[in-house]
Amino acid sequence: MSTSLKKFRIIKFKKENPIIEFKNVSFAYGNRLILDNISFKIQSSQVFGMLGANGTGKSTIFNLICGLLKPKQGKIFIDGKDATNFPIYERSRKFLISYCPQTGGAFGDLTTKDNLKAISEIVIEDKTLRDGRIDYLLSKFELENVKDIKSKNLSGGQRRKLVVALALLKKPKILLLDEPFIAMDLISVRMLQEIIVNLQHEEQITVLVTDHQAKELLSVTDTAMILSNTKIIAQDSPNNLLKDEKSIKYYFGASFKLNS
Repeated sequence: MSTSLKKFRIIKFKKENPIIEFKNVSFAYGNRLILDNISFKIQSSQVFGMLGANGTGKSTIFNLICGLLKPKQGKIFIDGKDATNFPIYERSRKFLISYCPQTGGAFGDLTTKDNLKAISEIVIEDKTLRDGRIDYLLSKFELENVKDIKSKNLSGGQRRKLVVALALLKKPKILLLDEPFIAMDLISVRMLQEIIVNLQHEEQITVLVTDHQAKELLSVTDTAMILSNTKIIAQDSPNNLLKDEKSIKYYFGASFKLNS
């Protein structure tokens, strides 16, 4: 698979417009420190990636953004507002955040189309718009031929595409993708990569994505950061990260090549 998917990357902004900002955020599970005084910004309409070994805090950051978790210290700003104490439902409604989880995310005993119908009744108030949005997403993700198949009987790649489609029903401003490429064949990975890039260009959605498939992630991101030992050790464009000594030492290793 070609890894030159994204020809143009937004690296520098004429005017900063952070849609998500962490200021001196720390978080711990009991006595185990996960994030230690981290600060970073995600600019509006940016595709932002997170890399790191298991347990370095990637999913924790997603949960802090959504409001499932609250930081031990520090503040979280969303679209310029201090959202640290906003409950999950208020963040979703006020800031139009959608979360595509690492596992689950769909009703196993409902068909592909019925999953979309069920969630659309919650997130799309105008009944006249629901069917059109569902048909659009079935087509965009090439799920028409499995629309009447229960989601528990879909392939791993088809389930992932359905979960992402469910997250897009309400036309979010911020989309969180937790390991979206897991269990996907190469064709499905390429399709999802193209969808992520198109969401940025066509709908100006800010996408935050984490995955262990570093090449697939770096092929669609403008900026990525690497987490290790409770800290952010590097944050830069994909090409610059691959030249960064700390990134190579703590994550990529000396033999990693983006275009290999």
